Amino acid sequence: MLHSAHKILSQSAKAMPQKLAFITPSDSITYISLDEKSSALATQILNLNINKSPILIILPKGIEAIISFFGVLKSGNFYTIIDENMPLERIDKIIRTLCPALLITSKDLALNLDLLTIFIDDLPGFKPDQTILNSVKIIDTDLAYTLFTSGSTGEPKGVSISHKSLIDFTIACVNDLAIDDSHVIANQAPFYFDLSVFDIYVNTFVGATTHILPSSIFAFPLKVVEYLITNSVTTILWVPSVLIYFANSNALNGANLSLKMIISCGEMMPTKQLNYWIKSIKNAKFYNMYGPTETTLASSYYMVNRELRDDEILPIGKAFSNTELLVFDENMKLITKPNIKGELYIRGSGLSYGYYNDPVKTAKAFIQNPLQSSYAEPIYKTGDIVAYDEHGDLIYYGRQDSQIKLNGFRIELGEIETVLGTHPDIYRVACIFKDYQIIAFYESANVITNLKEFLKSKLQEYMIPRKFIYKNKFKLNQNGKIDKEALKNE
Repeated sequence: MLHSAHKILSQSAKAMPQKLAFITPSDSITYISLDEKSSALATQILNLNINKSPILIILPKGIEAIISFFGVLKSGNFYTIIDENMPLERIDKIIRTLCPALLITSKDLALNLDLLTIFIDDLPGFKPDQTILNSVKIIDTDLAYTLFTSGSTGEPKGVSISHKSLIDFTIACVNDLAIDDSHVIANQAPFYFDLSVFDIYVNTFVGATTHILPSSIFAFPLKVVEYLITNSVTTILWVPSVLIYFANSNALNGANLSLKMIISCGEMMPTKQLNYWIKSIKNAKFYNMYGPTETTLASSYYMVNRELRDDEILPIGKAFSNTELLVFDENMKLITKPNIKGELYIRGSGLSYGYYNDPVKTAKAFIQNPLQSSYAEPIYKTGDIVAYDEHGDLIYYGRQDSQIKLNGFRIELGEIETVLGTHPDIYRVACIFKDYQIIAFYESANVITNLKEFLKSKLQEYMIPRKFIYKNKFKLNQNGKIDKEALKNE
């Protein structure tokens, strides 16, 4: 039985020792070397008598970070990785919540955080001790990692994921999407973002190869496309913001790509730009995945199997294996019929334990399953508004906190964004509710003057924004999503 996430590395190292596991533009590592180096790091951690404790990792996206992840897991501890460019004030907030027993970083970063520290630069001098490693007891309910996200208040929340949840999602993803060792993956997501779980753990489980692309290269779509072609990349799981940027840049025109699987995840993917990808890359499978960090990475997926109009909302589909999606109305009555909106709740082994060292927020988000009261069973309250379509797939309409009430009407801002995004000259859209009015921000090459007229035939009058504000380029947050909090402060 697979009860610890690092065992997936040991299995692949044994089955295909010399195969390249991870590749960067300047470095690469085989499965056997990754196994050996992470064992050496784990031994060093255990020599410091650190057990079942949080370990903070501050390293750039790269192979040394991957070694650190598996090294921490093998030591029986759990990790948190944060952006090496994060402001010190936010780092201090995370440290106060996490209380890490150890920091793993590099000497180049020159951090002074008053923590017991292992420098990854010293890794060549570490030696694995199998006797010590064999003494570590790990069960699947132990924590594997905690990822910190920002809530609406800006305070970091530590989403805690167990070995069991990580393994459960990994196996479901492999089986439901048919991932195997022939896949060549190109990583886009930062390692402190949950999307990277696919690139790291799903890849390692099947023995595939992941190319770790530096974040800076995504500012140059043609360079990325050239890299994908040169390295025969078959599989990508990228945030919609990046996929949209490539579509708006016409970066795929004439490109002879080897892509067989394209997955969007992290926010709503506009159908207009999705259709550009579909037309540009023949014979590839396109998936839309949905899921909060609180569900490890994703809880549902939709494979595009029909033609979608540009003004149609891309479904988030059906649940992954061993996961159930529940839609409740305001009175917590289960919704099963199509076209009735409600809030999405999720149950399954992929759920987080909650927010590290924050029982109050955990109790609000993880509630008892109202469908039964005979035993304790937490389900996750997503805060997302969804409805079933006529195919039995779920449609995502936006956040409950972006559902507004204006002049007696309930309005989902996500619906307005979807319709406005179909304008041929608009690249991206974000709507906010401020001072009792809907404001639409749009990104395009030039100012557009007829947007109210454009929307009159597509939306009811009460849904049409009062203001339209042109943006040459949206500010994105650290996860590559449009920073709506920044828009509210403009």
